[in-house]
Amino acid sequence: MTEVSDREPPRRRVPGPARPVRPGGRRQPGPGARPARRPGPPRPAAPRAIRLGSPRPRLRMIGLALTLVLSAFVVRLLQVQAVDAGTYSAKAEQNRYVVHTLPAERGGITDRNGVALATTVDSYDITADPTMFTREQLKVDDGPEQAAALLAPILGEDQQDLVDRLRPKNKELRYVRLARRQTPQVWNQIKDLKTALTTKAETDKSAVNVLAGVFADPSSKRVYPAGDLAAGVLGWVGADGKGGGGLERKLEKTLAGEDGEIRYAQSGGRHVPTAGSAETPAVPGSDVELTIDRDIQWAAQHAISEQVEKSKADGGYVVVQDTTTGEILAMANSPGFDPGDLAHADPDALGNAALQDAFEPGSTAKVLSMAAVLEENVATPKTHLTVPNRLKRGDRSFKDDIDHPTWYLTLNGVLAKSSNIGTIMATGELGDTQAEANKVLYSYLRKFGLGGYSGLGFPGETKGILAPPDQWSTSQQYTIPFGQGVSVNALQAASIYSTVANGGVRIEPTLVRGTKGADGRFTPAPEPKKTRVVSEKTAKTLARMLESVVDDEEGTGNKAQIAGYRVAGKTGTANRVDPATGKYHGYTSSFAGFAPADKPRVTVYCAIQNATEGSYFGGQICGPIYKQVMEFALKTLQVPPTGADPANLPVTFKP
Repeated sequence: MTEVSDREPPRRRVPGPARPVRPGGRRQPGPGARPARRPGPPRPAAPRAIRLGSPRPRLRMIGLALTLVLSAFVVRLLQVQAVDAGTYSAKAEQNRYVVHTLPAERGGITDRNGVALATTVDSYDITADPTMFTREQLKVDDGPEQAAALLAPILGEDQQDLVDRLRPKNKELRYVRLARRQTPQVWNQIKDLKTALTTKAETDKSAVNVLAGVFADPSSKRVYPAGDLAAGVLGWVGADGKGGGGLERKLEKTLAGEDGEIRYAQSGGRHVPTAGSAETPAVPGSDVELTIDRDIQWAAQHAISEQVEKSKADGGYVVVQDTTTGEILAMANSPGFDPGDLAHADPDALGNAALQDAFEPGSTAKVLSMAAVLEENVATPKTHLTVPNRLKRGDRSFKDDIDHPTWYLTLNGVLAKSSNIGTIMATGELGDTQAEANKVLYSYLRKFGLGGYSGLGFPGETKGILAPPDQWSTSQQYTIPFGQGVSVNALQAASIYSTVANGGVRIEPTLVRGTKGADGRFTPAPEPKKTRVVSEKTAKTLARMLESVVDDEEGTGNKAQIAGYRVAGKTGTANRVDPATGKYHGYTSSFAGFAPADKPRVTVYCAIQNATEGSYFGGQICGPIYKQVMEFALKTLQVPPTGADPANLPVTFKP
């Protein structure tokens, strides 16, 4: 059965005839068409919708950028952790670990008996942090002034200078040094003051600790227990801790030792004990034992200082030498200096004048002329010489130190009376011509050590002046035999007499007996060089002749006599070259000799420069010094008199 729908079936549209088109392209309405609507007012345009761009391109760009950044990090990490790992590890170690130097303790210097002459003690550099003295820190305006007032008398520093250091122009300065190398006692005084101020500040709120910013750095200090004793020999140590003169400088490597070091980890400036450390211990310097005898040095220094002051002289020196070993027992200078207080020392007095001053020896050098005459068999001590009041030689007329009638002297008498004319006459016989005689004399002067260094290697030592004989002027040919026109230092002059005393064998002088290392083992110094200069016979003859200078009533050295001992010696009074002008001004007064004359043990040489008050003759002002020092040395070394009778060689003869 078919279901019938209530809805009408759709109508089918039958196409009708085509509508005519109006001119202009618009169609004409056909039959049955709806009438055309009148055009109404224009409608407003609907708002245009905004289309969002696709996010995918931006995401791609961001992803690409992140990829590049991450790639750079990966590459850098690979470089740091793989390629350059060793380099950066080393830099990290360098920044993490710190290295501090461990200063070596400087070796001491003692005399021959072990008495300390120079040693090193603990000290402190007193420092401060200026930022801790400001008003912001102390709540007072005059913090630096208060601190300086307390510190100045303890440190021995100028109060205003301390104020200036505690209030520097650079407001960010955190470190200043107030005083160097202060003793532990000084630092203890400052610490006690700091403690007292801290205690007071805890109970009194108005009080402040103005020393809170004062600290101390451990250091070391060179001290000289005997003050200025043997200062010229010892020298000094500079602010840098290194030897600045004398043996302190010459023996720097021996005394200084070798610094060590400690390496440890640190973090934030603090030691990290769990990270371990490595330490290379410092090697202490060796102790040095000198040939100097402290007591004899004191006697020599005391004697020369007294006479220099009494004579109002420019200065003077005394050298004491063991004739059998060449060891220097004393080397004293006046004026001197305190090596532990250089700030108050006279700059002109620094050094060792006994080795650094060159001067004309005068008549003490006549022993050299006599040695040449005796060794060349030109004359004997009893040879007769008729000595006039004046002697014409070359372009000059020579004289003795006093006017006198014609003297009838033996060669021994020429030495005893210190005759210049007699010496010229005797040395003129050394060759067929004066030129030949000059060459012979020159050879002996050189063998005795003139014109050369002593062998000590001492800083600043002079070798004196001795021109070759072909360069001697007309006057030098005749003045050099009696000690003018040639220059020496005090040690060279002493060594001449030690050579005679030692049987004609010259021993190079020495100042060091040996060294003692950290292990306590003593190492003796090398044996000094020995050179035969004249025969033993000549040396003994010279010793007997030198006795006449002291013992004979005609001699010029009577003031050097020592009761019970046979004494050999020679006076000297030479024109002095003023180092400031280079011209002759004043005199060099000297005395040289040894004792006992028949069994020599000790040589003493003394010289005084430019005595201006009292006598200037060597026998008068240096003879007593020789006696004083020689007596002390003989007693100290326990040298007994020989008891033998003096030689008593003739001084004059009857024509």
